[in-house]
Amino acid sequence: MYKIMFVCLGNICRSPMAECVFADMIAKRGLTGKLRVSSAATSSEEEGNGIYPPAARKLREEKVPVLLHFATPLTPSDYDNYDLFVGMEERNLTAMRRIFKGDPQGKLTRLLDASNRPRDIADPWWTGDFDRAYNDIREGCEALMDLLAANGTL
Repeated sequence: MYKIMFVCLGNICRSPMAECVFADMIAKRGLTGKLRVSSAATSSEEEGNGIYPPAARKLREEKVPVLLHFATPLTPSDYDNYDLFVGMEERNLTAMRRIFKGDPQGKLTRLLDASNRPRDIADPWWTGDFDRAYNDIREGCEALMDLLAANGTL
């Protein structure tokens, strides 16, 4: 089973949204036994908190099931337990490299790096724009699924 962890700063908005969107895609495509997703934070400030209510509302609005979620900080041992770490923005990758003391196996990427327009996903906690965050996350998840299919992971 190929294991993917989505990562953002607090693990209450973007990374759990990506986890929910990707989990829904996995289920709808019949890939449950092939892929597993999770999410984590590069900080501990939101540890134990649930998905931020506006993020959950946006997922429900888009008919994406909202998974039970409690914010969890990324740990150095996670590096050995996952195949791919998908950050929402460049600063997440910087923080992951610090937590993991590098990336010797090349497991880190940004969610939108596989898209036609690689870029960061703005944090809706600060922007308030959950529509844009959702659209960027959906675009990134679709591009990531296509990449996994193209490279033979699926």
